[in-house]
Amino acid sequence: MAGGSADHSLIVANVIREVGNHLKGKPCRVYDSNLRVRIPRTVLYTYPDASIICGTREADPNDPTGETVTNPKVVIEVLSPNTEAYDRGEKFSRYRQLDSLQEYILISQDTPRIESFLRQAEGTWLLTPTSGLDVSARLQSLGIELSLAEVYAGIEFSPKEPDLQRKPETSPAP
Repeated sequence: MAGGSADHSLIVANVIREVGNHLKGKPCRVYDSNLRVRIPRTVLYTYPDASIICGTREADPNDPTGETVTNPKVVIEVLSPNTEAYDRGEKFSRYRQLDSLQEYILISQDTPRIESFLRQAEGTWLLTPTSGLDVSARLQSLGIELSLAEVYAGIEFSPKEPDLQRKPETSPAP
């Protein structure tokens, strides 16, 4: 989606750089949001923040320009307040129709957290959440690890509000 925040853009750039570095010498390539993905059996075309294709790109036969693919192995979305519900719900539901899709990655903008949804053999999806700047998220379908410190390099998080704990009431001294 064009017009995202500076943090959104930086996170996407960091992820593409990190994934690309890990994929050197492998038959997989990472693409930015300019590569359009068509969901089969629908008329939906999407522009994921990043997608990873292993092997040959399969062009959409309905696109004579060849600018649309149908076979991402991994789709990555950076969540924003305006798109989070759609990315988690309807969009993910449609992405699951891609036979090639093995992993769906959601990256938070507001806190260092990556959620990986990995397709299981029986067709269910296994969620693996990872959070904190001192850990790495495993992209199991690619066999790589992403350092959250690198994904969030240059991002300044707002300090968390302290837990508002109720203090015990004291009676005034007589």
